[in-house]
Amino acid sequence: MRMFRLRCVNPCLRRLLHLGAVNRDQVLEGLQVCSSEDQVFDVVSKNKAKLTVDHVSCAVKLLWQFQKNRPELIRNIDHTNSHPQFHVLKSLAENQITLMDDLMLVDTMYAFFRLNVEPHKTLLQQMVSEVWLRIDRLPMSSLSKFAVMLTYQHHFNSPLMGRIASILDQKLYSIDEIRVLAPLMNSVSNLVSPRLQDALMSRLNQLLNTGDSLKYSTLRKAFNFMYITKYIDQSLLEKYNKIFLCEISIMDVEMISIIMNMYQKLHFKNYDFILAAKERLTELMDTSTDPFSFCKLFVTLAPIASTEVRGRLEGMALLLADEFSARQILAITEALAKIKSRNFSLLNKIGLLIQKDLHAYNSVDIAKITQALICLHYQNSQLFAVLRTVLLRFLQSAFYPSVVAKLIQVLSMLPSPWLIEGVVSRVDEVIPQCNLSDLIIISVAVSKQVQNDPFYCHNTHSKYIRLLQRLSHCSRERLQTADQLDLVLYNLKSVSGAWFREMLVEDTIITLNRMIDQINWNNVSECAFFLAKMDYLHRPLLDRIASVAVEHIDKIHFSAVYDTLLPFSHLNYEPAQAEELYDACIKHFTPHISAFDPRSLVLLAFSLAVAGHFPEELVKEIFSVDFLRKLDGQLDSLSYVIAVRIRQTLMELNRALCLECPQFQVPWFHEHYCQQLKRKGNGTVSPVQQQIHKMLGEVLGGINFVQVAVVTPYFCTVDFECKLDKYSQPLCYWEPSSLLISSKGKDFRNSGSPRNIRDELPPGAQCVAVDFLDSRFFCKNSHHIKGNALMKKRHLEILGYRVIQIPHFEWNSMELSTHDAWKDYLRKKIFG
Repeated sequence: MRMFRLRCVNPCLRRLLHLGAVNRDQVLEGLQVCSSEDQVFDVVSKNKAKLTVDHVSCAVKLLWQFQKNRPELIRNIDHTNSHPQFHVLKSLAENQITLMDDLMLVDTMYAFFRLNVEPHKTLLQQMVSEVWLRIDRLPMSSLSKFAVMLTYQHHFNSPLMGRIASILDQKLYSIDEIRVLAPLMNSVSNLVSPRLQDALMSRLNQLLNTGDSLKYSTLRKAFNFMYITKYIDQSLLEKYNKIFLCEISIMDVEMISIIMNMYQKLHFKNYDFILAAKERLTELMDTSTDPFSFCKLFVTLAPIASTEVRGRLEGMALLLADEFSARQILAITEALAKIKSRNFSLLNKIGLLIQKDLHAYNSVDIAKITQALICLHYQNSQLFAVLRTVLLRFLQSAFYPSVVAKLIQVLSMLPSPWLIEGVVSRVDEVIPQCNLSDLIIISVAVSKQVQNDPFYCHNTHSKYIRLLQRLSHCSRERLQTADQLDLVLYNLKSVSGAWFREMLVEDTIITLNRMIDQINWNNVSECAFFLAKMDYLHRPLLDRIASVAVEHIDKIHFSAVYDTLLPFSHLNYEPAQAEELYDACIKHFTPHISAFDPRSLVLLAFSLAVAGHFPEELVKEIFSVDFLRKLDGQLDSLSYVIAVRIRQTLMELNRALCLECPQFQVPWFHEHYCQQLKRKGNGTVSPVQQQIHKMLGEVLGGINFVQVAVVTPYFCTVDFECKLDKYSQPLCYWEPSSLLISSKGKDFRNSGSPRNIRDELPPGAQCVAVDFLDSRFFCKNSHHIKGNALMKKRHLEILGYRVIQIPHFEWNSMELSTHDAWKDYLRKKIFG
């Protein structure tokens, strides 16, 4: 009986096992065990008639996964894209789009997109249409992927991207991963409102605090959002920076390059990261020998490297030069311009390669190359002639206003004339579309050409002058119709030059004053820095800046304190809340002193010193051995011009402390540096100073009663010096003065305290310092003296001088237009 039952069951078991084998998807299993593209294509080829939507999706995702897992240099996407079986997969996918579920549809579309299927192909177009129909029900991770694809297809401002922005706004707090949020933020950055910007940055900050794992590509998208929206969250950048510092020892060249590039775009400076990056990149030099990684290494390391390391990099670049692509040559050339390279062998090689690959560059590339070669003082008139021709050709076909402005700006740097009929017509056509920044760039370039080229000077009544007038009119119109302060300040960020100061600065100040109520804690530092840069004293604006800064100091990032305070010290203006302003700012940045970039801290301290403020903690930090060592390391990696400026500022700060704050016991350690400066000086004087020198001789009774270009203790320089006895009679110097720089002939190297000039004079006598103050020492819009000139006067008085300052507007006035009038003026100044 038992045997009979077993016989009955056995056929049933066989049938069930057979059905299980039949139900197994052998095609899917075959795809899942593939380890290369060829194996996938082999399965596709053998099973074309059996391929379902699941098979197609699996095959396409596998093809992208294989490529993704390889280093970028050895990916062969073009081979995959051109394979016959890949075309089969595209055709099948196009016919089965409606059968795909939501996740499969987006993932398959993403894989096709990454495998370089062109956006205009019907496959991707139909997929986009299908996703649009389902967009409200997509998971946020799929929506993020879809938004990335739309971004790469330049759908930045499309209705579809607008819908994504709306969904993101509604479901923001359902996103719990940075890798999902950051791509969405980046994709919708052109469409977000200020309210949504705040919400997105807040959510990003929250997710960062959860310890969510980070990828550098994800962080780059978050950084790019800040760059596009101009919403720079310094505290968030500092959090990211701490993460980067912890992981820099395992970063490769590309990752460091990405981070440094984004820091530069966001104007974020962190000396600790730069130092760590410099060390790590130097370690990677010997392993970065292929053109791709070496190019990244050169561009990132050269601007921050020491002279010795730069030399090694330039030598390696010369050896690899023939292997560089056109894009890499462009990047190397720009990096060489940053470091002001004088490696003529490398420059000549780069010049030859540029000439060979000119056809591979677009208009902006050619502009960048030309600008870099001009900066490098590259001597090749033939190449510059070719570049000029190419720039003019691109200009005729350019239609983006920013590109037109860039091309014109670079053309104006070339020595040969460029303001030809076709250029004038092109500029005329594009003017209505230009924003304020573009108009200013074009105006400065045209003005420079008209002023410097004799050919145009003889045609002042011609179309070129009319073009300048139209540019000025349109610029004023943009200012008059502007209603957003932040946008105006953004357009004014890079303005400079005499043309702007002469033609537009007044209109700009009127515009800023009209929008004075829009000055808030977020833009107060930008507004303040603009006034300082323009040397423009406008009391209502400065009062508003002071008021906002005092009220909202806790919201202002500590690194923005320098820009905020700069106009007050630089322009020598004390608002009603002056003491509150300085106290609030000093208390705000003091806890963060160690987080400052070394050179930024020196500039901040000097700005405070000009205004007579010397915070003790700041002084102790800057004049500590560790800080000065860090500063020296930083200066070695900066350009010569910037390094000289910072060293000069540190010397002046050292002098100010020695003279004004002896209680800090900061030693005078710049004597050797000052002696070097004195030896480099040529002692030349201007025609006005020669005139004053001659007349001082006449007033005092002889040329030997006055000294010229005197160098005092602590290296204060004085245009003229004379001595009066207790009866106000001039005292003669030992030798008649010449028009050469002279010093007191003393060695102050070991001066521990200020040496008073009065100690070296007969009893009751006085030493008089006479300085001629040209226009640099006054605000542009008034006769208000600037802070530096007043600080110098303070220092000379501490040294024992009676200081006489001769303003240029008094000396050159109609009232003093005769020889006798000038003499009377000097006599009254000196003898009272």
